[in-house]
Amino acid sequence: MSSPLGTVKAEGLVMPDLGQAPQGCPMHQETIKSAPPPGCPMHQASAKEHPKSVPDVPVHQERAYEFVECPMRAAGGGKPTAPDIDPANMMPPPNQHPSPGQPFSLSVKREESNIPRSSSGQNWVYPSEQMFWNAMLRKGWRWREQDISPKDMTNIIRIHNQNNEQAWKEILRWEALHLKECPCGPSLLKFGGKAKDFTPRARFRHWMGHELPFDRHDWIVDRCGKEVRYVIDYYDGGQGSSHTVLDVRPAFDSLEAVWDRMKVAWWRWTSS
Repeated sequence: MSSPLGTVKAEGLVMPDLGQAPQGCPMHQETIKSAPPPGCPMHQASAKEHPKSVPDVPVHQERAYEFVECPMRAAGGGKPTAPDIDPANMMPPPNQHPSPGQPFSLSVKREESNIPRSSSGQNWVYPSEQMFWNAMLRKGWRWREQDISPKDMTNIIRIHNQNNEQAWKEILRWEALHLKECPCGPSLLKFGGKAKDFTPRARFRHWMGHELPFDRHDWIVDRCGKEVRYVIDYYDGGQGSSHTVLDVRPAFDSLEAVWDRMKVAWWRWTSS
């Protein structure tokens, strides 16, 4: 969870548009579709073969599309059947069963993002309400009657997904600086949260009298074979505000990133 209830706002960058990717890029090829699970009504005998798994795929992404296309398979929360067991680790789908003592049922449906997952031919898939609930429990959170309702969980998932979509749009604006180097566009390799590991920029803003971010993510982007780290700070929009402000920028991991930051700072200063 990266935001209180509300909408998303992010400061745009004055950069060239990405334009249309060349014809040789993956998005101009036939989209790889996974076959719906046999129990789904939309299942047809002619459905295409599920693509082979990619090495080092996060476990929560390996079978994610099953819950995009046919979420009712896990909605009952019963004991998983043989087709549900992942032969790679003999485990059921992750985090899709109600927790002990859960006060109400939650959706297990997952939404596909617009963020390409590196080396997979697919996009990242967002967690379901049930997965998010279970993740909060693992982090030590415990439900109390006045804390949260089923409607709140629906809103939390919507805002979580909105924030990630906006963060990716901001990353694409930075990546427009490297369009010649990576004409097909970047993809997301992995990511992680560092909520209490404040960046020097966030600390400097705090010394200047601003609030610290309530969350931070580091995203590792695959720029046509080159790994590039981006830092995302999440700020409340302010008192009485209902949006989240995202501060997205490449980390100071290379001279190239430093140069990118300098160019954008100059563009912002001269265009203001």
